[in-house]
Amino acid sequence: MNTERPQLSFWQIWNMCFGFLGIQFGFALQNANVSRIFQTLGASIDDIPILWVAAPVTGLLVQPIVGYMSDRTWTKLGRRRPYFLYGALASTAALLYMPHSPTLWIAAGVLWIMDASINVSMEPFRAFVGDMLPEQQRSQGFAMQSFFIGTGAVVASALPWMMANWWSVDNVAAEGQLPNTVIYSFYAGAVILLLSVLWTVIRTKEYSPDELMAFEGGNRDQAQGENLAPRNYVSKAWPWMITGLIIGGLIYYFVLEKELYILAAGLCVFGLLQLWVGMLQRGTKVTSGFQSGLSEVMDDLFAMPETMKQLAWVQFFSWFALFAMWIYTTGAVTEFHFGSTNPTSVAYNEGANWVGVLFAGYNGFAALAAFVIAWLANRIGARGAHLINLWLGGLGLISFTLIKDPQWLMLSMVGVGFAWASILSLPYAILSCALPSNKMGVYMGIFNFFIVIPQILAASILGFLINHLLQGQAIYALVLGGLSMMIAGLLTLRVKVKDDPLVESAQLT
Repeated sequence: MNTERPQLSFWQIWNMCFGFLGIQFGFALQNANVSRIFQTLGASIDDIPILWVAAPVTGLLVQPIVGYMSDRTWTKLGRRRPYFLYGALASTAALLYMPHSPTLWIAAGVLWIMDASINVSMEPFRAFVGDMLPEQQRSQGFAMQSFFIGTGAVVASALPWMMANWWSVDNVAAEGQLPNTVIYSFYAGAVILLLSVLWTVIRTKEYSPDELMAFEGGNRDQAQGENLAPRNYVSKAWPWMITGLIIGGLIYYFVLEKELYILAAGLCVFGLLQLWVGMLQRGTKVTSGFQSGLSEVMDDLFAMPETMKQLAWVQFFSWFALFAMWIYTTGAVTEFHFGSTNPTSVAYNEGANWVGVLFAGYNGFAALAAFVIAWLANRIGARGAHLINLWLGGLGLISFTLIKDPQWLMLSMVGVGFAWASILSLPYAILSCALPSNKMGVYMGIFNFFIVIPQILAASILGFLINHLLQGQAIYALVLGGLSMMIAGLLTLRVKVKDDPLVESAQLT
């Protein structure tokens, strides 16, 4: 007989989700500033999508593997918390180094490492809600995550603008250099990310294997699965990657020898190799278990629950739209609304900073919308709520072509904020109730495929479309994104959610 997970208090849910504040702080700095960094280092507007491809590729590789491993990890620190911590340490190092990338190829490589590290921390947070909360509280847990995502991203996205306008930090730099507003923002992001994740790691206690077994009716395999995770080798590998990033930073400051960056990159790769070799050294049984684990991930991919398959299409078009927005908003606003494509000009840097404010705006609206969306889903059902929010986001992106005054673009971000909050909560709330608990992590990782694949597609084709079909005007990428988001809204009507508590409460099938 299953024992229901106990309900947690507001502050317990607060503590378990607080780490998302820092994770999203780093993620928002990446989204709002990486295109700017690439352009500063000499990238043309049609080169930017392919440079961004590192981010989705790392998510495609990292999230299902980390999800599978975290399902089977049991340490003194817990099940998911080791991944929160190690990912945060590597993300912190990458954030400190990113604004000092001396060349375009190094910046793309650091983006790869930074996104992989953020994914290591972020993926287990999704499964963490399923581990810790009873079904009736999961929508609240995901809403709390959305709140912290929005709050962290508001400050992170607007930080360069705040530094320039509130604290008079230099906002223009020499050609090929980033202004101090961006550099100091990344420093702040590194500190906030690490401290907020540490808060969750220290203030949250995970359930033991025996407690989870009780929740699953005494079925230990259902609760935890066979323990195949490389606990010791995870902890040994990350320091090498972090050391590589730190040495790279020291080389930049004191040596400035391009060839020596190979040493730093080699140390990062060595960390990954050590993780793999360490697993091989554990013996034939564990090695074959790991290999069967990879096979299991692929088997699970083709055996997804029906609800997950239907949600996959919604996610595909939603995240294509988001990726188009993240890549092209800087180029669209600086050119269409501020009239400059020169990264050394005052107008360009004012426009790029304003993009940060706009990104802060949609994340702020998302933080407020998170609780409205939970109420709306209970009133009209998850599908109807998600459709409305996605259409608001699509109209918001399309409106960029109709609004000339950049100040009024904040109105467009109201719709984008509702869509963002909905994308971060409703699909996961629906999905978590359709998954077996012993595969919560791996299925959440596999679900990330339908976030990553559209981003890779966007990185592959958007540059060509903009350069050859749309006269090189980035503003039209936002229109394509808006249309994609509206298609995603219509596809929500295909999702079967009759077993979703949100829908049952609204008496919808």
